[in-house]
Amino acid sequence: MTPAEIDEFFARLAELDPEPGTELEYSTPFELLVAVVLSAQATDVGVNKATKKLFPVANTPWSLLDLGEEKLKRHISTIGLYNAKAANVIALSALLLERHGGEVPATRAELEALPGVGRKTANVVLNTAFGEETIAVDTHIFRVANRTGMAPGKDVRAVEDGLLRVVPSQYRRHAHHWLILHGRYTCKARKPECPACPVRDLCHWPEKTAAT
Repeated sequence: MTPAEIDEFFARLAELDPEPGTELEYSTPFELLVAVVLSAQATDVGVNKATKKLFPVANTPWSLLDLGEEKLKRHISTIGLYNAKAANVIALSALLLERHGGEVPATRAELEALPGVGRKTANVVLNTAFGEETIAVDTHIFRVANRTGMAPGKDVRAVEDGLLRVVPSQYRRHAHHWLILHGRYTCKARKPECPACPVRDLCHWPEKTAAT
């Protein structure tokens, strides 16, 4: 995609949804961090169902440590990999208390030092909770960046670096959410809705679907 096409791509998505956000439900940076850790290989809908019951009971590092790993597992047992995720949430809660006074740190290095937190999770928290211009490349963003020709890459880091180079500065704050929502609801993996796509004419994908 050319710079002009990329600019128009985001201008259209911005017009349709000026303030996009995560579909994970949270009210504090800590709740967001826990929800993102739980969302690995799981749907936002599934995570929200679990946290709706969990967060009224325990939504701080202190209360989660009081709840304990076994009870936490019962709250999140509907989510994939819940055993490992429960262990990570308890461990990161302890580390937040030990190193950060129970507060979620706002730097990549400190976030990635927490159990269960990799680059993608750190990017989500930095962008959504702290307003940083990061892009967390998940399967949806990876697909959109490659299909459209916006920032093709063989792995998620290559796509992330490519997007940060080509996304116009005025759109970088919300680019993460525009791309993920576009991939989730329009540029789908199996049945992309190209006829209804608002940026169809800008996309360089040669296999666009036709109206049925």
